[in-house]
Amino acid sequence: MKCFVFVFLLATLIPLRAADPPGVVYLSNDTLKAFQKSLAPKIDAHKVATERLGNFGNHSLMVVHREGNGEAEVHETQADIFIIQTGEATVVVGGSVLEGRTTAPGEIRGRAIQGGERKDLSAGDMVHIPANVPHQVLVANGKHLTYVIVKIDSK
Repeated sequence: MKCFVFVFLLATLIPLRAADPPGVVYLSNDTLKAFQKSLAPKIDAHKVATERLGNFGNHSLMVVHREGNGEAEVHETQADIFIIQTGEATVVVGGSVLEGRTTAPGEIRGRAIQGGERKDLSAGDMVHIPANVPHQVLVANGKHLTYVIVKIDSK
């Protein structure tokens, strides 16, 4: 009987210790790279597909797959961190947004960026873009880019 109780307790307590604490998200490198295939069929008219991975109070995670240029953007209260998983593109940072319009509170989008700096991106690269810095992802014809975005609220 003591052996049964011990085995029962062991079997019920081990899964409790093995569970991640609330808010912990673990995605392997292979899982992140696989988003290229799972998101590609979901590409919209703007040549982008996204999947939200979670909201955690002052920050959120999502995966983006692009097969074309994004709009120029400025997030007034959010910093972005891009972690490139697959593909290649160019990010333009700084300068000013052409034909900017407010699309949501604290969010300005436009046709392009004038006077920004261009940075080539490929798998393994990371970019931090502070709040209020214009940025735009450019993907050449026939190319793609899949990346994780960490959005951090600055206010």
